[in-house]
Amino acid sequence: MSERLDIRAMTRQEVHLAVDWADREGWNPGLHDATVFHGADPEGFLIARLGNEPVAVCSAVRHGDAFGFFGFYIVAPHRRGQGHGLTLWQAAMQRLKGRVVGLDGVVAQQHNYARSGFVLAYRQVRYAGRSKAVADHDKGLRPLHDLPPEQWLKYDRLCFPSERRAYIEPWVRQPGTVALALVDGAGLCGYGAIRPCRRGFKVGPLFADDAAAAERLLRGLQGAVPPGAEVFLDVPMVNREALALAERQGMTPVFETARMYAGAAPGIDTARQFGVTSFELG
Repeated sequence: MSERLDIRAMTRQEVHLAVDWADREGWNPGLHDATVFHGADPEGFLIARLGNEPVAVCSAVRHGDAFGFFGFYIVAPHRRGQGHGLTLWQAAMQRLKGRVVGLDGVVAQQHNYARSGFVLAYRQVRYAGRSKAVADHDKGLRPLHDLPPEQWLKYDRLCFPSERRAYIEPWVRQPGTVALALVDGAGLCGYGAIRPCRRGFKVGPLFADDAAAAERLLRGLQGAVPPGAEVFLDVPMVNREALALAERQGMTPVFETARMYAGAAPGIDTARQFGVTSFELG
């Protein structure tokens, strides 16, 4: 008799396992992502096991009251094609039932997601480059933590489909992460963060009023890591100014995903999105 597939919420330690699997897939997770991810929705990370063997993982994280994000969808290589991933997918979608659901899927799987009711909103490109030493001091840049959280969380809400304090506040406070705000005469013009990853550093989020503000933030964030370090930025292709900014920095495309939604696409300000927070949780 074949073993029954058991699906349940991951423990905190099992989220570390999922992050290791993501690294094996070449997704280059952050060094401390697992703890932050689990804290965002402790019941939102699912694992499928056959006996003691983990065979598939995914995230089905609830943000706020009406939005959810699907990600971290990985089946152990030797267990692919056996239906375990589909069973886990169905459990994840059940957990997010009644919500608008977003995902950043690899482009090759876009047709499969479309069969499940997901519609392409836009594509996103991961750019890679090298950090540059920043000699000048931009007096408009301030540590994000100097600002009242309510101020920058209100800005964050312009660029994300729901309130996500449980996720984003610990995210910008990860060990080794530098988070900056750009404050000019009119107030907060944007904010961004850069964190250490298994390979180099990732910028995300990078939200700003315009390309000039985003470039100032990006320069400041690059200046916070060693010169010549590898830096990655995930750019929504719908924002042409963001693509141009990455190219001006000498960055080149290395990976692409499809941002898709099941349900009405949320009305977020993509013109302010110069770098998404993560492909795993949005």
